[in-house]
Amino acid sequence: VRGSSPRAQGTFMLVGRDGLFGTIGGGALEYMVIEHARRLIVSGRTEEAMDVPLGPEIGQCCGGRVGIALSPADAALPHVYVFGAGHVGRALAQMLALLPVQLSVIDTRRQELDLLPAHIVSRAVAMPETVVRSAPPGSSFVILTHDHALDFLIAQEALARSDAPYVGMVGSATKRARFSSWYRGEGGTAAALDRLVLPIGRQGLGDKRPEVIAALAAAEIMVHIGQWEAEIARIDTPGSRGVAIGR
Repeated sequence: VRGSSPRAQGTFMLVGRDGLFGTIGGGALEYMVIEHARRLIVSGRTEEAMDVPLGPEIGQCCGGRVGIALSPADAALPHVYVFGAGHVGRALAQMLALLPVQLSVIDTRRQELDLLPAHIVSRAVAMPETVVRSAPPGSSFVILTHDHALDFLIAQEALARSDAPYVGMVGSATKRARFSSWYRGEGGTAAALDRLVLPIGRQGLGDKRPEVIAALAAAEIMVHIGQWEAEIARIDTPGSRGVAIGR
């Protein structure tokens, strides 16, 4: 982005032959990009770049200039596991299902999972903590089960993974204190414990409505994933002081 534009640098959208996900700002710029992307899909070409002045010539009055990179999207979206399909878990799952992540909802109770919309991937698992061990690298874990002891076991497994961008647990300051005491007694380190987000949706200032917790937690999760991806990109770029990435 140079100058004024509809969206900030790093904004992305997915374009399919028929469907769309996200927006780069609407208006003439977006229609132009969608049309160009669909031509690439039809032609089988892989990557291309556009440099677009946002002026009267395209019918957009922002006055700045944007560069757009077009490339094929693969299936490597980050995995997010939501443990618990109660009120908060269901609200969070429905919000995450709208975002660019691969979502799975895990619970021991099939009757709770059956309340989820059909398009959300869910699994009834007798020992949910085992799902953490087999999750792909870079997975995030959100823990909201009906059982504090189970929450603790899942969190212990999740904090053992240094590749998890986000490990969060629903609860209170008291629950965090109890988990901290138990976790340190089980040999957990202070550094690992510092990675635990508890309570989730911290910006909520005590609002306990499931939908509010879910909205704030969804944003929190995406921020952690973005920061983790940016750090990975920085490490993988020799000599780089940092790099802004999009999808």
